[in-house]
Amino acid sequence: MIERVQFSLNKTIYTPGGIKIPGSSLSLFDWMLREQEHLHSLVRRYQAPDEYPFFPDILQKPMLRPLNYPKILHENDVNVNKQLKESYINHILPAACAKFGREERADAQENYGSAAVCDVNCLQALSRRIHFGKFVAEAKFRKETDRFVALIKAEDRNGINEAITNAKVEKKVLERLRLKAKTYGTDPDTASQDPGKINVDAVVAMYKVGSIFL
Repeated sequence: MIERVQFSLNKTIYTPGGIKIPGSSLSLFDWMLREQEHLHSLVRRYQAPDEYPFFPDILQKPMLRPLNYPKILHENDVNVNKQLKESYINHILPAACAKFGREERADAQENYGSAAVCDVNCLQALSRRIHFGKFVAEAKFRKETDRFVALIKAEDRNGINEAITNAKVEKKVLERLRLKAKTYGTDPDTASQDPGKINVDAVVAMYKVGSIFL
């Protein structure tokens, strides 16, 4: 994410037809994401229980023999990738990317490919982190079943969130993230005058529970 937000926001790469792609009407971003998922599915990436594709229709039968992952999660159809991608494009990037106070320049095209590559990596990392929360929730449920059953029956969403989240650990994670964003988003040669190329608060907010879908 740190590398991605040092580019200015460029809506062209998210617009279908914004960049002409032979044989496809997708945006550059969606095309790269879809093609990568097609390729990675061949080496069984999406057989892993913590990986969720954005384009499940493109998945292929793996060339490698399947792995026998242990059955951990209760059967569910929770998949927030659609909402995540929409929020990433419309809320997260506009909040975190550098703003230069000018219209897009022609030389911004030099960053189209680099920005799209970073976007794919960021979005997939966010998806994995978010959906991994299912495993955390399952582990907590098994450890304190009676407590969670009572919260679920009461439809106490805040109580469930508090029971799942380790506030002390979450705080330390966000503090490290803030430091990394500030450090890597600043040019060391002009650190004293450079306010940074990244909206650090926006990057931290992105990782907070409940703040992904702004």
